[in-house]
Amino acid sequence: MRTLNRTAAAAATPNPGAEAAQFLTFTLDEEVFALDIRTVREIIQYGPMTTVPLMPTFVRGVINLRGAVVPVIDLQARFGRASAEVGKKTCIIIFDAERDGERTELGLLVDAVSEVVEISADMIEPPPNFGAGVRRDFIRGMGKHGGRFVILLEPDKAFDVEEMAAMCAVDPETALA
Repeated sequence: MRTLNRTAAAAATPNPGAEAAQFLTFTLDEEVFALDIRTVREIIQYGPMTTVPLMPTFVRGVINLRGAVVPVIDLQARFGRASAEVGKKTCIIIFDAERDGERTELGLLVDAVSEVVEISADMIEPPPNFGAGVRRDFIRGMGKHGGRFVILLEPDKAFDVEEMAAMCAVDPETALA
């Protein structure tokens, strides 16, 4: 089992006065995305999970992570695409989200994790006004790395626990049908 624990993430935390930040890169289809490494707790291999009835399609299920129930978000489905196909390199990124000022662990189902990269602030462009396959408010910026763009996600928006919880609310009309 491949893991990145909190100690490794803390060691990778950039100096607060520095111009650059470190990001964990991962792929969805052929696109490269990234999360600020400071929000990442660990990376685990894809394994069995429990599906939960009446959840939106982007909630793949829950896993037992050392006794804690952790919801797993299918990023492909969260971004309005078809559900992800599980492959040999499919894994789950465990990261910290905030809800009402409290830390909540969420799992993100991704095709593969690539590497931790450092991107300086001057190499980050604002999100595009059109043409992105992801909602604009989900994107922190477009990081230039290795001659290509990396889509830097804004976890507070893309994985807003309040918004996702509202999507999970059962419509009474549907429940009675």
